[in-house]
Amino acid sequence: MSDYYRGKRSRNIYNPESEQAFRLSRSKLELYIECPRCFYIDRRLGVDRPPGYPFSINSAVDKLLKKEFDIHRARVSRHPLMEAYGINAIPAAHKKLDDWRNNFTGVEYFHEPSNFIVTGAIDDLWQNKNGEYMVVDYKATSKEGKITELDMEWQDSYKRQMEIYQWLLRKNVEKVSDLGYFVYCNGRTDVKAFDGRIEFDVTLISYKGNDAWVERAVIDAKACLDKKNAPKSSPNCDYCRYRDDVASVL
Repeated sequence: MSDYYRGKRSRNIYNPESEQAFRLSRSKLELYIECPRCFYIDRRLGVDRPPGYPFSINSAVDKLLKKEFDIHRARVSRHPLMEAYGINAIPAAHKKLDDWRNNFTGVEYFHEPSNFIVTGAIDDLWQNKNGEYMVVDYKATSKEGKITELDMEWQDSYKRQMEIYQWLLRKNVEKVSDLGYFVYCNGRTDVKAFDGRIEFDVTLISYKGNDAWVERAVIDAKACLDKKNAPKSSPNCDYCRYRDDVASVL
């Protein structure tokens, strides 16, 4: 067994006999929605999907955007992007924001019916004139044309991501708006030369979330992990199709 998978088996694996609260991240809840079988193999049996390539450019954009919005947070002022889109809000200066942004802590909520501690790390938090907190998520990509809406099927996961964050925040603060925003940075390829820099077109996309589904999903994820055997895979899961195809020829 590789060191990678040996390490995976020793971390945060669900034990149905344990009374200790189990930490379930936002990304693992999304994995359950994508494919219950992969979720079970990951959190119950300790074998994760093969890791993808790290998105270093995306991480760099995230860090720089946080620094940029933090300047206006300290000044209690609107960012030029918020002014350009007529957003009557400011970057929120909540005392727990640093923890909520941290991947190792994030926004936490103990969900008693499942005995799960559900977690998720947000990118940013704004506050409107009514005192409502608004979830903000940063996205970076490079595609042809201007990105003005989330109209692709694969972007549904982005919407669920925001709704989980909204659900978590509602367990921690009083006022959370249904309205959230995606700060979308699109790397341009129509410039004359690289010249050691990438230019981005930055757009702001609003999204009105509905987190009514999240509670049921957490309970269903718990029921999945309590099973003695792995459930059926999602019919659209490429990972399961690969495993099944390999098994059929060995």
